[in-house]
Amino acid sequence: MKLDNVLAWPFYWGLLLLCIVSYCSQVAAIGNQRLQGRTGSSQERTGTCEVVAAHRCCNKNKIEERSQTVKCSCFPGQVAGTTRALPSCVEASIVRQKWWCKMEPCLVGEECRVLPDLTGWSCSSGNKVKTTKPDVRHQSLQEQPREPL
Repeated sequence: MKLDNVLAWPFYWGLLLLCIVSYCSQVAAIGNQRLQGRTGSSQERTGTCEVVAAHRCCNKNKIEERSQTVKCSCFPGQVAGTTRALPSCVEASIVRQKWWCKMEPCLVGEECRVLPDLTGWSCSSGNKVKTTKPDVRHQSLQEQPREPL
């Protein structure tokens, strides 16, 4: 074994350690940038929604009831809605005109039907039916003029 190779090892180990630290700090910085706006920070990303509260209970007929409160930051002309069973921003006209199934609220393979009184929709698959009645009292359904692209 040559002596000059043994003396160079600390240099190579130091160089490797420097590369690892540099890489890890870049990964951490990217991760922090991606998390901003998703964890309730003051700057929410436009076009995103997050569930801020969820409740679940059963009534005496053994029917499970769920409710959730969603906070959305939507583009002009959009309001909070549901797409593929997740909160999302949808065109305000869908909610205003109660064309619930146009926002595709059900999972793939489920059939969407608007309730007869237009207060919501149901998603059915086989003998399982999920009924949703949104509370739109707190939403502003006025479409805001869009800026030209």
